[in-house]
Amino acid sequence: MTTRPQQPRAPRPGAHRGSASSSAPADPRPVPADVSPAHGDRGHAADPGPGAADHRAAHRRPRRASRVAQVASVAVLGGLLAAVALQDAPGGPAPEAAPERPAPAARAEAPEPTARESASGPSSAGGARLDPVPAPAPTGIAAPGRTTPSVPPVDVPATPGTLAPPARVGLDLTLHPTDDPASPWVVVNKVRPLTPADWAPGDLVVVQGYQVRPAVAEPLAQLLTAAAADGVTFPIHSAYRSHAYQQGVHADWAARVGQARADEVSARPGHSEHQTGLAVDLGSSTRPECDFQDCYAETDEGRWLAARAGEFGFVVRYTAENRGVTGYAPEGWHLRWVGTELVAEMERRGVTTLEELFGVPGGATYPG
Repeated sequence: MTTRPQQPRAPRPGAHRGSASSSAPADPRPVPADVSPAHGDRGHAADPGPGAADHRAAHRRPRRASRVAQVASVAVLGGLLAAVALQDAPGGPAPEAAPERPAPAARAEAPEPTARESASGPSSAGGARLDPVPAPAPTGIAAPGRTTPSVPPVDVPATPGTLAPPARVGLDLTLHPTDDPASPWVVVNKVRPLTPADWAPGDLVVVQGYQVRPAVAEPLAQLLTAAAADGVTFPIHSAYRSHAYQQGVHADWAARVGQARADEVSARPGHSEHQTGLAVDLGSSTRPECDFQDCYAETDEGRWLAARAGEFGFVVRYTAENRGVTGYAPEGWHLRWVGTELVAEMERRGVTTLEELFGVPGGATYPG
């Protein structure tokens, strides 16, 4: 039996050459230059030594990490391409989710972009820039190729340049009678005497020594106070007159100027507003010679009354403009209280007499 000679081992790296067995013959073949003693070759298996395994493991780790990075890059690139394809697609069923990354049941709300993301635009997790999602087309714009039916124009009336305010509801003129001597709206003139002719109010009060109805007292006092604040002083010359007193006044006028003229400037008994307690005659402190004269309207007191008497519920009852209705000559000093509401209604309707406001007769002559 022939015995196969045993191949001698290469010396261990780092070992002293003198430590090898002197009986083992040396390998007559030269060792190639590209084969290190630590690795050897297939025909000459060398002893790897204690650090060879660690060296091979360290050599494999960079390769393994490189393969993992390549796989991750391919996955990210695939996700980006799928997102771009979904954005550009006009519609249709959504692609199936990848097995390793199933789609969630409900889409989560996108987080608010940071200031940096708002400036640079949307990007993916890997840093790649994503194209913006196209905004939806505004409603009312037809899609290409689709015909929108025409809508007939609506005729909208033009708005007037100036809007007129709604008409004010008029005052109810039936609140008080016009033929009752006790009524604040009683109308007394040459054709409408008081009934009874000798009627007298039973509730008179005194203002500066003259009697008036209680409804007149406070407004009259306010008028006098307001005038004084404006530097105008009014003396009171007449207020309530009884039937008997008025009879004497009219007779005096008739004796001085005649009956016809007396009927123009003075009322007969039973036809005077003074008998109601609602009228008052004021004088002038600046021009007393104009008291009961036509020039009274030209005094400071006459102008003040014409401008402001209505603020206190009084009307200048007899003027040159309404002489044909009232039947009396102008008396700028003669005030009749009717209340501020009725004064406002007269102004709204543009009338200056109670006859016109209530639609009752008047005139310049007495009946019979």
